[in-house]
Amino acid sequence: MESLYILIPIAIVLVCVAVAVFIWAVKSEQFEDLERQGMSILLDDEKKPKSPETENSEDEAK
Repeated sequence: MESLYILIPIAIVLVCVAVAVFIWAVKSEQFEDLERQGMSILLDDEKKPKSPETENSEDEAK
C-alpha cells in the first residue's frame, strides 16, 4: 500500500510530461503535413547537375 504513495505521483508527473510534449508538438506544427514525408520516400531523386569543380577534379584524375 505504501508503494502507491510513490507510484501515483510518478504516474501523474509522467502524464503531465506526455501532455506537455504533445501540446508542444501540435503548436510547433509537427503534425501539419503527414502525407508529404510518406510520399517522398517513394519518389526518385532527380539527378543534380555537376558543379564545375567536380568536373575539373574528374578530368585531372584521368
